[in-house]
Amino acid sequence: MTAIINYGVGNLFSLTGSLKHLGIDAVVTNDADEIRNAERIILPGVGAFADAKQKLLDTGLVPVLNEEVKNGKPLLGICLGMQMLFEKSYEYGEHSGLGYIKGDICPLNEDIPDDMKVPHIGWNKLIVKDKSNPLLRYTNEGDYVYYVHSFYGKNCDDSLVAYSEYYVNVPGVVCYKNVFGTQFHPEKSGEVGLKMLKAFCEVTV
Repeated sequence: MTAIINYGVGNLFSLTGSLKHLGIDAVVTNDADEIRNAERIILPGVGAFADAKQKLLDTGLVPVLNEEVKNGKPLLGICLGMQMLFEKSYEYGEHSGLGYIKGDICPLNEDIPDDMKVPHIGWNKLIVKDKSNPLLRYTNEGDYVYYVHSFYGKNCDDSLVAYSEYYVNVPGVVCYKNVFGTQFHPEKSGEVGLKMLKAFCEVTV
């Protein structure tokens, strides 16, 4: 069973619909016991980093996530959920992340030309750095995925699995041990995204 963390931030309808389409048993929950009993965890997220982090803290689930990650349970962060896996975010201030992945979340508009649009919205192709990563089991070089974001990961080369070019290299997939993250939305990325969710749900400890 896959536990989708419900902390008041996230596109839960599309995500649960995608997993149901794949025939994957999933539950949307903020119950610690359900999360501990699940085979894997998904941390979705949309919106502002500081607000989402506070809402996650308010659930009391951060110690549970820390425990499950330490025990080797697969965790997937999506979009803002991925960003919260990092050590720090500079989104309207400086905020601590969960610290599962080394690196920082930084403003995209500071690193791209003024005539390029922020947020970065739309389809972009993946450039694969580590094809052996289990999340890319069904993914091919050049597959297109759907992004919606104004901030992106930096200083995370050690965990970089795949990226997309938007003047700068935007980390699309990151991984450290049993912790995975996608900056794009797999649940909005058509067949490519469905295959990535399928691959994650096949990851075993």
